[in-house]
Amino acid sequence: MTAQTLATQYFATWNEPDADRRAELIAATWTETATFVDPSFETHGPDELNKLMGAAQQMFPGLTFVHIGEIDEHHNYYRWTWHLKAEGQEPVAGGTDIVTLDADGRIAHLLGFHDFAPEH
Repeated sequence: MTAQTLATQYFATWNEPDADRRAELIAATWTETATFVDPSFETHGPDELNKLMGAAQQMFPGLTFVHIGEIDEHHNYYRWTWHLKAEGQEPVAGGTDIVTLDADGRIAHLLGFHDFAPEH
């Protein structure tokens, strides 16, 4: 799977409203023991990740995660940037993710950084 294909599937998963379909997408792109860590959340495994994605959709109704710019890649690492926004609007949040891939090209670990986020 190319870096662009994986990124496309990754963002489609975050934006998928159906939990069962999200689970299928997670299974296709993440390992069974994958971790997701950013300043706000930490998950272990596909079930926790799926719950986090569903919770994010409830926290930010009408907003979607979109990939911005190029994907950097070397060895088994990818780095991409994202925005959280409504169609035609300025983003309300954005960040950079560092992705570690397993030997099969699936996400084993994701370390996220918030470049900007809404005030709490």
